[in-house]
Amino acid sequence: MACDETTALSGLFTHQNSASSNSLDFEPNADYKFVESLEERYKCAYCHLVLRNPHQTGCGHRFCQQCILSLRELNAVPTCPVDKETIKMHEVFKDNCCQREVLNLHVFCKNFPDCNSKVILGRYQEHLQQCLFESTQCTNDGCRDQILRRDLKEHLSQHCQFREEMCQYCNTYVVLINIKNHEKNDCPDYPVPCLQNCSQIVLKKEIEKHHAVCPEAEVDCPYKQYGCHVKIKRGKLAEHENSALREHMLQILDKNSRLEEQISDLYKSLECKEIKIQQLADAFKKCEKEFRQYTQLFGNNNNLMVSTQALASHLDKSARLESQVKQLIQMANQQQSKLDLRPLFDTIENVKQKIALMETYDQRLVVLEDQSSKHDLQINIHKAQLNKNEERFKLLEGTCYNGKLIWKITDYKMKKKEAVEGRVLSIASQPFYTSRCGYRLCARAYLNGDGSGKGTHISLYFVVMRGEFDSLLLWPFKQKVTLMLLDQSGKKNHIVEVFRADPNSSSFKRPDGEMNIASGCPRFVPHAVLENTKNTYIRDDTLFLKVVVDLTDLEEL
Repeated sequence: MACDETTALSGLFTHQNSASSNSLDFEPNADYKFVESLEERYKCAYCHLVLRNPHQTGCGHRFCQQCILSLRELNAVPTCPVDKETIKMHEVFKDNCCQREVLNLHVFCKNFPDCNSKVILGRYQEHLQQCLFESTQCTNDGCRDQILRRDLKEHLSQHCQFREEMCQYCNTYVVLINIKNHEKNDCPDYPVPCLQNCSQIVLKKEIEKHHAVCPEAEVDCPYKQYGCHVKIKRGKLAEHENSALREHMLQILDKNSRLEEQISDLYKSLECKEIKIQQLADAFKKCEKEFRQYTQLFGNNNNLMVSTQALASHLDKSARLESQVKQLIQMANQQQSKLDLRPLFDTIENVKQKIALMETYDQRLVVLEDQSSKHDLQINIHKAQLNKNEERFKLLEGTCYNGKLIWKITDYKMKKKEAVEGRVLSIASQPFYTSRCGYRLCARAYLNGDGSGKGTHISLYFVVMRGEFDSLLLWPFKQKVTLMLLDQSGKKNHIVEVFRADPNSSSFKRPDGEMNIASGCPRFVPHAVLENTKNTYIRDDTLFLKVVVDLTDLEEL
Protein backbone atom coordinates (compact mmCIF):
# COMPACT_ATOMS: atom_id res chain seq x y z
CA MET A 1 0.00 0.00 0.00
CA ALA A 2 2.82 2.37 0.93
CA CYS A 3 4.59 1.65 -2.34
CA ASP A 4 1.40 2.33 -4.27
CA GLU A 5 0.97 5.68 -2.52
CA THR A 6 4.56 6.69 -3.23
CA THR A 7 4.14 5.76 -6.87
CA ALA A 8 0.92 7.70 -7.06
CA LEU A 9 2.55 10.74 -5.45
CA SER A 10 5.48 10.65 -7.89
CA GLY A 11 3.11 10.32 -10.81
CA LEU A 12 1.03 13.17 -9.45
CA PHE A 13 4.06 15.48 -9.21
CA THR A 14 5.14 14.58 -12.74
CA HIS A 15 1.66 15.20 -14.03
CA GLN A 16 1.29 18.50 -12.22
CA ASN A 17 4.71 19.74 -13.32
CA SER A 18 3.87 18.88 -16.90
CA ALA A 19 0.75 21.00 -16.76
CA SER A 20 2.41 23.99 -15.03
CA SER A 21 1.85 27.33 -16.70
CA ASN A 22 4.48 29.28 -14.80
CA SER A 23 8.25 29.05 -15.25
CA LEU A 24 9.10 31.44 -12.39
CA ASP A 25 11.08 30.14 -9.42
CA PHE A 26 13.05 31.32 -6.39
CA GLU A 27 15.86 30.11 -4.15
CA PRO A 28 14.69 28.14 -1.08
CA ASN A 29 15.83 28.95 2.49
CA ALA A 30 16.75 32.53 1.60
CA ASP A 31 15.93 35.41 3.98
CA TYR A 32 13.35 37.28 1.93
CA LYS A 33 12.00 40.63 3.16
CA PHE A 34 8.41 40.90 2.00
CA VAL A 35 6.90 44.30 1.33
CA GLU A 36 3.81 43.21 3.24
CA SER A 37 3.83 40.77 6.15
CA LEU A 38 3.74 37.20 4.89
CA GLU A 39 0.30 35.73 5.50
CA GLU A 40 0.04 32.34 7.21
CA ARG A 41 -1.66 30.85 4.19
CA TYR A 42 1.55 31.38 2.23
CA LYS A 43 3.70 29.59 4.84
CA CYS A 44 4.50 25.90 4.81
CA ALA A 45 2.77 24.02 7.66
CA TYR A 46 5.98 22.04 8.22
CA CYS A 47 9.01 24.37 7.73
CA HIS A 48 7.02 27.62 8.35
CA LEU A 49 8.86 29.33 5.48
CA VAL A 50 7.30 30.74 2.34
CA LEU A 51 5.74 27.97 0.29
CA ARG A 52 7.91 26.68 -2.55
CA ASN A 53 6.10 24.56 -5.11
CA PRO A 54 3.05 24.28 -2.77
CA HIS A 55 1.01 21.09 -2.46
CA GLN A 56 -2.29 20.76 -0.57
CA THR A 57 -3.34 17.70 1.45
CA GLY A 58 -6.78 16.27 1.88
CA CYS A 59 -7.12 18.06 5.22
CA GLY A 60 -6.65 21.43 3.47
CA HIS A 61 -3.15 22.37 4.68
CA ARG A 62 -0.36 23.44 2.37
CA PHE A 63 3.24 22.19 2.32
CA CYS A 64 6.34 22.70 0.19
CA GLN A 65 6.82 19.79 -2.19
CA GLN A 66 10.13 18.89 -0.54
CA CYS A 67 8.55 19.09 2.94
CA ILE A 68 5.71 16.72 2.14
CA LEU A 69 8.23 14.26 0.67
CA SER A 70 10.27 14.60 3.87
CA LEU A 71 7.16 13.78 5.96
CA ARG A 72 6.68 10.67 3.84
CA GLU A 73 10.31 9.60 4.36
CA LEU A 74 10.17 10.17 8.16
CA ASN A 75 7.00 8.19 8.78
CA ALA A 76 5.53 5.18 7.03
CA VAL A 77 2.12 6.71 7.77
CA PRO A 78 2.64 10.49 7.53
CA THR A 79 0.43 12.77 9.60
CA CYS A 80 -0.36 16.47 9.26
CA PRO A 81 1.59 18.43 11.94
CA VAL A 82 -1.34 20.87 12.27
CA ASP A 83 -4.36 18.64 12.90
CA LYS A 84 -2.60 15.23 13.18
CA GLU A 85 -4.73 13.88 10.36
CA THR A 86 -3.27 11.05 8.31
CA ILE A 87 -1.95 12.34 4.98
CA LYS A 88 -3.23 10.24 2.12
CA MET A 89 -0.86 10.60 -0.75
CA HIS A 90 -3.45 10.07 -3.45
CA GLU A 91 -5.30 13.10 -2.09
CA VAL A 92 -2.27 15.40 -2.32
CA PHE A 93 -2.27 17.77 -5.29
CA LYS A 94 -0.17 20.68 -6.48
CA ASP A 95 -1.81 24.02 -5.65
CA ASN A 96 -1.10 26.01 -8.82
CA CYS A 97 -3.32 28.88 -7.69
CA CYS A 98 -1.34 29.31 -4.47
CA GLN A 99 1.89 28.93 -6.47
CA ARG A 100 0.96 31.89 -8.69
CA GLU A 101 0.03 34.00 -5.67
CA VAL A 102 3.30 33.20 -3.88
CA LEU A 103 5.43 33.94 -6.94
CA ASN A 104 3.69 37.31 -7.34
CA LEU A 105 4.33 38.43 -3.73
CA HIS A 106 6.49 41.55 -3.63
CA VAL A 107 9.80 41.48 -1.81
CA PHE A 108 12.58 43.99 -1.17
CA CYS A 109 15.97 43.48 -2.81
CA LYS A 110 18.46 41.94 -0.37
CA ASN A 111 20.68 44.97 -1.00
CA PHE A 112 18.08 47.32 0.56
CA PRO A 113 18.35 50.21 1.43
CA ASP A 114 21.06 50.79 -1.23
CA CYS A 115 18.71 49.24 -3.75
CA ASN A 116 15.08 50.28 -3.21
CA SER A 117 13.64 47.95 -5.86
CA LYS A 118 10.54 45.91 -5.12
CA VAL A 119 10.16 42.82 -7.27
CA ILE A 120 7.87 39.83 -7.31
CA LEU A 121 9.31 36.73 -5.69
CA GLY A 122 9.39 34.80 -8.97
CA ARG A 123 11.61 37.47 -10.56
CA TYR A 124 13.88 37.92 -7.55
CA GLN A 125 16.85 35.97 -8.99
CA GLU A 126 16.43 37.72 -12.33
CA HIS A 127 16.59 41.07 -10.52
CA LEU A 128 19.78 40.08 -8.65
CA GLN A 129 21.46 39.33 -11.98
CA GLN A 130 20.89 42.99 -12.93
CA CYS A 131 20.99 44.75 -9.51
CA LEU A 132 23.67 47.44 -9.45
CA PHE A 133 24.29 46.86 -5.72
CA GLU A 134 24.82 43.10 -6.03
CA SER A 135 28.38 41.95 -5.36
CA THR A 136 29.99 40.23 -8.35
CA GLN A 137 33.47 38.91 -9.07
CA CYS A 138 35.80 40.79 -11.40
CA THR A 139 35.75 39.23 -14.88
CA ASN A 140 39.48 39.63 -15.52
CA ASP A 141 41.50 36.40 -15.36
CA GLY A 142 43.42 36.14 -12.10
CA CYS A 143 41.47 38.86 -10.24
CA ARG A 144 39.40 37.60 -7.29
CA ASP A 145 38.02 40.98 -6.15
CA GLN A 146 34.32 41.16 -5.33
CA ILE A 147 32.86 44.41 -6.70
CA LEU A 148 29.41 45.97 -6.71
CA ARG A 149 27.96 45.65 -10.19
CA ARG A 150 27.64 49.44 -10.47
CA ASP A 151 31.39 49.82 -9.79
CA LEU A 152 32.49 46.94 -12.04
CA LYS A 153 33.10 49.07 -15.14
CA GLU A 154 35.23 51.56 -13.23
CA HIS A 155 37.13 48.73 -11.54
CA LEU A 156 37.84 47.01 -14.88
CA SER A 157 39.06 50.22 -16.51
CA GLN A 158 40.93 51.93 -13.64
CA HIS A 159 41.61 49.84 -10.54
CA CYS A 160 42.00 46.16 -11.47
CA GLN A 161 45.62 45.01 -11.34
CA PHE A 162 44.80 42.31 -13.91
CA ARG A 163 43.41 44.63 -16.60
CA GLU A 164 45.26 44.94 -19.88
CA GLU A 165 47.16 48.17 -20.51
CA MET A 166 49.12 49.23 -23.58
CA CYS A 167 52.90 49.15 -23.24
CA GLN A 168 54.09 52.75 -23.64
CA TYR A 169 57.03 51.61 -25.76
CA CYS A 170 55.79 48.87 -28.16
CA ASN A 171 51.98 49.47 -28.01
CA THR A 172 51.33 45.83 -27.09
CA TYR A 173 48.54 45.08 -24.61
CA VAL A 174 49.91 43.47 -21.41
CA VAL A 175 48.32 42.58 -18.05
CA LEU A 176 49.07 45.53 -15.77
CA ILE A 177 50.65 43.46 -12.99
CA ASN A 178 53.16 42.05 -15.53
CA ILE A 179 53.92 45.26 -17.45
CA LYS A 180 57.20 46.07 -15.66
CA ASN A 181 58.52 42.57 -16.29
CA HIS A 182 57.41 42.86 -19.95
CA GLU A 183 59.25 46.16 -20.40
CA LYS A 184 62.52 44.86 -18.97
CA ASN A 185 62.53 41.40 -20.59
CA ASP A 186 60.25 41.21 -23.62
CA CYS A 187 59.62 44.71 -25.01
CA PRO A 188 61.72 45.24 -28.18
CA ASP A 189 61.26 49.03 -28.01
CA TYR A 190 62.32 49.39 -24.36
CA PRO A 191 65.21 51.90 -24.02
CA VAL A 192 68.37 50.39 -22.50
CA PRO A 193 71.85 51.82 -21.87
CA CYS A 194 74.70 50.73 -24.13
CA LEU A 195 76.64 47.79 -22.67
CA GLN A 196 79.90 49.54 -23.59
CA ASN A 197 79.15 52.26 -21.03
CA CYS A 198 78.64 55.01 -23.53
CA SER A 199 76.07 57.56 -22.41
CA GLN A 200 73.68 56.75 -25.27
CA ILE A 201 70.25 55.12 -24.64
CA VAL A 202 69.27 52.64 -27.36
CA LEU A 203 66.15 50.59 -28.15
CA LYS A 204 66.65 46.98 -27.12
CA LYS A 205 65.99 45.70 -30.66
CA GLU A 206 68.73 47.99 -32.07
CA ILE A 207 71.43 47.31 -29.46
CA GLU A 208 73.46 45.01 -31.77
CA LYS A 209 73.37 47.60 -34.57
CA HIS A 210 74.52 50.26 -32.10
CA HIS A 211 77.43 48.11 -30.89
CA ALA A 212 78.73 48.07 -34.49
CA VAL A 213 79.14 51.87 -34.38
CA CYS A 214 79.45 52.53 -30.62
CA PRO A 215 82.38 54.94 -29.98
CA GLU A 216 83.14 53.18 -26.64
CA ALA A 217 83.46 49.67 -28.11
CA GLU A 218 87.03 48.31 -28.29
CA VAL A 219 88.23 47.40 -31.81
CA ASP A 220 91.46 46.23 -33.44
CA CYS A 221 93.73 48.69 -35.21
CA PRO A 222 93.18 48.58 -39.02
CA TYR A 223 96.95 47.98 -39.39
CA LYS A 224 96.86 44.75 -37.38
CA GLN A 225 97.89 42.72 -40.47
CA TYR A 226 101.04 44.84 -40.69
CA GLY A 227 101.98 44.26 -37.03
CA CYS A 228 100.04 46.82 -34.92
CA HIS A 229 98.22 44.80 -32.18
CA VAL A 230 96.73 47.75 -30.29
CA LYS A 231 93.04 47.47 -29.11
CA ILE A 232 91.39 50.85 -28.71
CA LYS A 233 87.91 52.40 -28.36
CA ARG A 234 86.29 53.18 -31.70
CA GLY A 235 85.91 56.85 -30.80
CA LYS A 236 89.69 57.19 -30.34
CA LEU A 237 90.65 55.16 -33.41
CA ALA A 238 91.24 58.20 -35.64
CA GLU A 239 93.44 59.78 -32.95
CA HIS A 240 95.47 56.55 -32.72
CA GLU A 241 95.92 56.41 -36.50
CA ASN A 242 97.17 60.01 -36.55
CA SER A 243 99.52 59.59 -33.58
CA ALA A 244 100.93 56.26 -34.80
CA LEU A 245 101.14 57.21 -38.48
CA ARG A 246 104.99 56.99 -38.56
CA GLU A 247 105.00 53.56 -36.86
CA HIS A 248 102.28 52.29 -39.22
CA MET A 249 104.26 53.47 -42.30
CA LEU A 250 107.40 51.82 -40.98
CA GLN A 251 105.50 48.56 -40.38
CA ILE A 252 104.10 48.70 -43.94
CA LEU A 253 107.60 49.40 -45.38
CA ASP A 254 109.09 46.59 -43.31
CA LYS A 255 106.50 44.11 -44.54
CA ASN A 256 106.92 45.29 -48.14
CA SER A 257 110.70 44.89 -47.79
CA ARG A 258 110.30 41.33 -46.56
CA LEU A 259 107.98 40.58 -49.49
CA GLU A 260 110.49 42.04 -51.96
CA GLU A 261 113.30 39.89 -50.44
CA GLN A 262 111.11 36.79 -50.79
CA ILE A 263 110.39 37.66 -54.42
CA SER A 264 114.10 38.25 -55.11
CA ASP A 265 114.99 34.86 -53.56
CA LEU A 266 112.37 33.19 -55.73
CA TYR A 267 113.78 34.82 -58.90
CA LYS A 268 117.31 33.65 -58.01
CA SER A 269 116.05 30.14 -57.39
CA LEU A 270 114.22 30.21 -60.71
CA GLU A 271 117.39 31.31 -62.57
CA CYS A 272 119.33 28.42 -61.01
CA LYS A 273 116.65 25.99 -62.07
CA GLU A 274 116.65 27.35 -65.64
CA ILE A 275 120.47 26.95 -65.85
CA LYS A 276 120.23 23.37 -64.67
CA ILE A 277 117.43 22.68 -67.13
CA GLN A 278 119.60 24.04 -69.95
CA GLN A 279 122.54 21.84 -68.85
CA LEU A 280 120.30 18.77 -68.81
CA ALA A 281 118.92 19.66 -72.20
CA ASP A 282 122.46 19.91 -73.60
CA ALA A 283 123.37 16.58 -72.06
CA PHE A 284 120.27 15.01 -73.59
CA LYS A 285 121.23 16.32 -77.04
CA LYS A 286 124.75 14.92 -76.61
CA CYS A 287 123.30 11.54 -75.72
CA GLU A 288 121.13 11.58 -78.81
CA LYS A 289 124.19 12.38 -80.98
CA GLU A 290 126.22 9.57 -79.42
CA PHE A 291 123.31 7.21 -79.92
CA ARG A 292 123.18 7.95 -83.63
CA GLN A 293 126.96 7.39 -83.87
CA TYR A 294 126.70 4.03 -82.13
CA THR A 295 123.87 3.03 -84.40
CA GLN A 296 126.05 3.68 -87.47
CA LEU A 297 129.06 2.01 -85.88
CA PHE A 298 127.30 -1.21 -84.95
CA GLY A 299 125.09 -1.53 -87.98
CA ASN A 300 126.54 -5.01 -88.96
CA ASN A 301 124.94 -8.29 -87.89
CA ASN A 302 128.18 -9.37 -86.28
CA ASN A 303 128.18 -6.43 -83.93
CA LEU A 304 124.42 -6.61 -83.25
CA MET A 305 124.83 -7.90 -79.71
CA VAL A 306 127.25 -5.18 -78.69
CA SER A 307 125.16 -2.50 -80.31
CA THR A 308 122.05 -3.78 -78.59
CA GLN A 309 123.71 -3.60 -75.17
CA ALA A 310 125.08 -0.13 -75.88
CA LEU A 311 121.65 0.93 -77.13
CA ALA A 312 119.96 -0.29 -73.95
CA SER A 313 122.53 1.56 -71.83
CA HIS A 314 121.97 4.80 -73.71
CA LEU A 315 118.20 4.40 -73.59
CA ASP A 316 118.28 4.07 -69.80
CA LYS A 317 120.48 7.11 -69.52
CA SER A 318 118.20 9.05 -71.90
CA ALA A 319 115.09 8.10 -69.87
CA ARG A 320 116.70 9.30 -66.64
CA LEU A 321 117.70 12.56 -68.21
CA GLU A 322 114.23 13.07 -69.70
CA SER A 323 112.62 12.46 -66.28
CA GLN A 324 114.95 14.97 -64.61
CA VAL A 325 114.13 17.54 -67.28
CA LYS A 326 110.39 17.11 -66.72
CA GLN A 327 110.80 17.52 -62.97
CA LEU A 328 112.84 20.68 -63.41
CA ILE A 329 110.29 22.12 -65.85
CA GLN A 330 107.47 21.38 -63.41
CA MET A 331 109.38 23.00 -60.51
CA ALA A 332 110.13 26.04 -62.67
CA ASN A 333 106.45 26.39 -63.59
CA GLN A 334 105.48 26.16 -59.94
CA GLN A 335 108.00 28.82 -58.95
CA GLN A 336 106.81 31.07 -61.75
CA SER A 337 103.12 30.57 -60.79
CA LYS A 338 104.00 31.69 -57.28
CA LEU A 339 105.41 34.91 -58.65
CA ASP A 340 102.65 35.43 -61.23
CA LEU A 341 99.71 36.99 -59.26
CA ARG A 342 97.42 37.47 -62.25
CA PRO A 343 95.69 34.06 -61.91
CA LEU A 344 95.12 34.84 -58.24
CA PHE A 345 93.56 38.21 -59.09
CA ASP A 346 91.37 36.56 -61.72
CA THR A 347 90.23 33.97 -59.19
CA ILE A 348 89.41 36.70 -56.64
CA GLU A 349 87.42 38.63 -59.23
CA ASN A 350 85.43 35.51 -60.15
CA VAL A 351 84.66 34.87 -56.47
CA LYS A 352 83.47 38.46 -56.06
CA GLN A 353 81.15 38.08 -59.04
CA LYS A 354 79.77 34.85 -57.62
CA ILE A 355 79.18 36.48 -54.22
CA ALA A 356 77.36 39.42 -55.85
CA LEU A 357 75.23 36.95 -57.81
CA MET A 358 74.44 35.02 -54.61
CA GLU A 359 73.44 38.27 -52.89
CA THR A 360 71.00 39.07 -55.72
CA TYR A 361 69.63 35.53 -55.35
CA ASP A 362 69.20 36.11 -51.59
CA GLN A 363 67.33 39.36 -52.26
CA ARG A 364 65.07 37.67 -54.77
CA LEU A 365 64.53 34.80 -52.32
CA VAL A 366 63.47 37.27 -49.58
CA VAL A 367 61.01 38.92 -52.01
CA LEU A 368 59.63 35.51 -53.02
CA GLU A 369 59.29 34.43 -49.37
CA ASP A 370 57.43 37.67 -48.59
CA GLN A 371 55.09 37.11 -51.55
CA SER A 372 54.58 33.49 -50.46
CA SER A 373 53.68 34.62 -46.93
CA LYS A 374 51.15 37.10 -48.34
CA HIS A 375 49.65 34.40 -50.54
CA ASP A 376 49.42 32.01 -47.56
CA LEU A 377 47.68 34.73 -45.55
CA GLN A 378 45.17 35.34 -48.35
CA ILE A 379 44.56 31.59 -48.67
CA ASN A 380 43.93 31.30 -44.91
CA ILE A 381 41.52 34.25 -45.05
CA HIS A 382 39.63 32.61 -47.92
CA LYS A 383 39.58 29.27 -46.08
CA ALA A 384 38.18 30.95 -42.95
CA GLN A 385 35.52 32.71 -45.04
CA LEU A 386 34.62 29.43 -46.76
CA ASN A 387 34.31 27.66 -43.39
CA LYS A 388 32.16 30.52 -42.11
CA ASN A 389 29.93 30.35 -45.18
CA GLU A 390 29.68 26.57 -44.88
CA GLU A 391 28.61 26.85 -41.23
CA ARG A 392 26.08 29.51 -42.19
CA PHE A 393 24.66 27.33 -45.00
CA LYS A 394 24.35 24.38 -42.60
CA LEU A 395 22.63 26.65 -40.09
CA LEU A 396 20.24 27.95 -42.75
CA GLU A 397 19.50 24.42 -43.93
CA GLY A 398 18.50 23.36 -40.40
CA THR A 399 16.55 26.53 -39.55
CA CYS A 400 12.82 26.10 -38.82
CA TYR A 401 10.26 28.81 -39.65
CA ASN A 402 7.15 27.31 -38.04
CA GLY A 403 7.79 28.21 -34.38
CA LYS A 404 9.10 24.72 -33.58
CA LEU A 405 12.61 23.62 -32.66
CA ILE A 406 13.86 20.08 -32.19
CA TRP A 407 17.31 20.33 -30.66
CA LYS A 408 19.60 17.29 -30.82
CA ILE A 409 22.30 17.34 -28.11
CA THR A 410 25.04 14.77 -28.77
CA ASP A 411 27.98 13.75 -26.53
CA TYR A 412 25.90 14.43 -23.41
CA LYS A 413 28.42 12.97 -20.93
CA MET A 414 31.33 15.02 -22.27
CA LYS A 415 29.32 18.27 -22.38
CA LYS A 416 27.97 17.73 -18.87
CA LYS A 417 31.52 17.10 -17.61
CA GLU A 418 32.63 20.40 -19.18
CA ALA A 419 29.72 22.13 -17.41
CA VAL A 420 30.59 20.51 -14.04
CA GLU A 421 34.24 21.59 -14.42
CA GLY A 422 33.11 25.14 -15.26
CA ARG A 423 34.64 25.17 -18.74
CA VAL A 424 31.40 25.43 -20.76
CA LEU A 425 28.50 26.29 -18.44
CA SER A 426 25.79 26.50 -21.09
CA ILE A 427 25.12 25.56 -24.70
CA ALA A 428 22.74 27.25 -27.16
CA SER A 429 20.66 25.81 -29.97
CA GLN A 430 20.53 27.04 -33.54
CA PRO A 431 18.06 29.92 -34.07
CA PHE A 432 14.50 29.23 -35.21
CA TYR A 433 11.65 31.54 -36.30
CA THR A 434 7.90 31.82 -35.87
CA SER A 435 7.71 32.51 -39.63
CA ARG A 436 9.93 33.63 -42.49
CA CYS A 437 9.72 37.22 -41.24
CA GLY A 438 8.87 36.40 -37.62
CA TYR A 439 10.51 36.44 -34.22
CA ARG A 440 14.07 35.05 -34.04
CA LEU A 441 14.40 32.65 -31.09
CA CYS A 442 16.65 29.99 -29.60
CA ALA A 443 17.00 27.73 -26.56
CA ARG A 444 19.80 27.64 -23.95
CA ALA A 445 20.58 24.63 -21.75
CA TYR A 446 22.71 24.37 -18.60
CA LEU A 447 23.55 20.64 -18.40
CA ASN A 448 24.77 21.00 -14.78
CA GLY A 449 21.93 23.31 -13.83
CA ASP A 450 21.65 27.01 -13.14
CA GLY A 451 20.37 28.94 -10.13
CA SER A 452 18.22 26.73 -7.89
CA GLY A 453 18.86 23.73 -10.17
CA LYS A 454 22.66 23.94 -10.13
CA GLY A 455 24.25 20.53 -9.62
CA THR A 456 20.95 18.62 -9.50
CA HIS A 457 18.93 19.50 -12.60
CA ILE A 458 19.16 20.43 -16.24
CA SER A 459 18.09 24.06 -16.65
CA LEU A 460 16.32 24.93 -19.92
CA TYR A 461 15.61 28.50 -21.01
CA PHE A 462 13.85 30.25 -23.86
CA VAL A 463 15.68 33.21 -25.48
CA VAL A 464 14.37 36.02 -27.69
CA MET A 465 17.10 37.08 -30.14
CA ARG A 466 17.53 40.16 -32.29
CA GLY A 467 16.08 39.51 -35.76
CA GLU A 468 16.03 41.13 -39.16
CA PHE A 469 12.35 42.08 -39.01
CA ASP A 470 12.02 43.24 -35.37
CA SER A 471 10.91 46.73 -36.39
CA LEU A 472 7.82 45.22 -38.09
CA LEU A 473 6.79 42.90 -35.22
CA LEU A 474 4.62 43.52 -32.17
CA TRP A 475 6.43 43.92 -28.84
CA PRO A 476 6.65 42.65 -26.20
CA PHE A 477 6.57 38.99 -27.19
CA LYS A 478 3.39 37.48 -25.63
CA GLN A 479 3.08 33.94 -26.98
CA LYS A 480 2.76 30.72 -24.98
CA VAL A 481 5.92 28.58 -24.99
CA THR A 482 6.19 24.82 -24.42
CA LEU A 483 9.52 23.25 -23.37
CA MET A 484 9.84 19.47 -23.77
CA LEU A 485 12.32 16.66 -23.12
CA LEU A 486 11.42 13.97 -25.67
CA ASP A 487 11.06 10.31 -24.72
CA GLN A 488 12.97 8.15 -27.22
CA SER A 489 11.07 4.92 -26.51
CA GLY A 490 8.13 5.82 -28.71
CA LYS A 491 5.75 5.87 -25.71
CA LYS A 492 5.65 9.67 -25.73
CA ASN A 493 6.33 9.99 -21.98
CA HIS A 494 7.71 13.44 -22.60
CA ILE A 495 8.56 15.88 -19.79
CA VAL A 496 6.75 19.13 -20.53
CA GLU A 497 6.85 22.67 -19.13
CA VAL A 498 4.48 25.37 -20.43
CA PHE A 499 4.53 29.08 -19.73
CA ARG A 500 3.22 32.27 -21.26
CA ALA A 501 5.61 35.17 -21.84
CA ASP A 502 5.30 37.91 -19.20
CA PRO A 503 4.87 41.22 -21.09
CA ASN A 504 6.40 43.10 -18.13
CA SER A 505 9.65 41.11 -18.19
CA SER A 506 12.73 42.46 -19.91
CA SER A 507 13.22 38.95 -21.33
CA PHE A 508 10.41 39.51 -23.83
CA LYS A 509 10.91 43.14 -24.89
CA ARG A 510 12.46 44.03 -28.24
CA PRO A 511 16.17 43.06 -27.94
CA ASP A 512 18.68 45.91 -27.66
CA GLY A 513 21.67 43.59 -27.99
CA GLU A 514 22.22 40.26 -29.72
CA MET A 515 19.73 38.55 -27.38
CA ASN A 516 17.62 39.15 -24.26
CA ILE A 517 18.06 37.57 -20.83
CA ALA A 518 16.96 33.94 -20.95
CA SER A 519 13.70 32.95 -19.25
CA GLY A 520 12.56 29.43 -18.45
CA CYS A 521 12.98 26.55 -16.02
CA PRO A 522 16.08 26.36 -13.78
CA ARG A 523 14.81 22.97 -12.48
CA PHE A 524 13.52 21.60 -15.78
CA VAL A 525 14.39 17.93 -15.18
CA PRO A 526 16.44 16.28 -12.37
CA HIS A 527 19.64 14.48 -13.33
CA ALA A 528 18.36 11.43 -11.44
CA VAL A 529 15.33 11.20 -13.74
CA LEU A 530 17.20 12.03 -16.94
CA GLU A 531 20.07 9.60 -16.38
CA ASN A 532 18.03 6.76 -14.90
CA THR A 533 18.66 3.67 -17.03
CA LYS A 534 14.98 2.72 -16.73
CA ASN A 535 14.05 5.87 -18.64
CA THR A 536 14.72 6.41 -22.32
CA TYR A 537 15.42 10.13 -22.44
CA ILE A 538 19.07 9.47 -23.36
CA ARG A 539 20.14 7.01 -26.03
CA ASP A 540 23.58 6.68 -27.59
CA ASP A 541 24.71 9.60 -25.38
CA THR A 542 22.14 11.81 -27.17
CA LEU A 543 19.01 13.60 -25.97
CA PHE A 544 16.36 15.65 -27.79
CA LEU A 545 14.78 18.88 -26.56
CA LYS A 546 11.78 20.47 -28.22
CA VAL A 547 10.51 24.05 -28.05
CA VAL A 548 7.09 24.96 -29.43
CA VAL A 549 5.73 28.51 -29.71
CA ASP A 550 1.94 28.83 -29.86
CA LEU A 551 1.27 30.76 -33.08
CA THR A 552 -2.42 31.31 -32.29
CA ASP A 553 -3.46 34.95 -32.79
CA LEU A 554 0.01 35.71 -34.16
CA GLU A 555 -0.33 37.81 -37.27
CA GLU A 556 2.09 36.79 -40.03
CA LEU A 557 3.76 39.52 -42.05
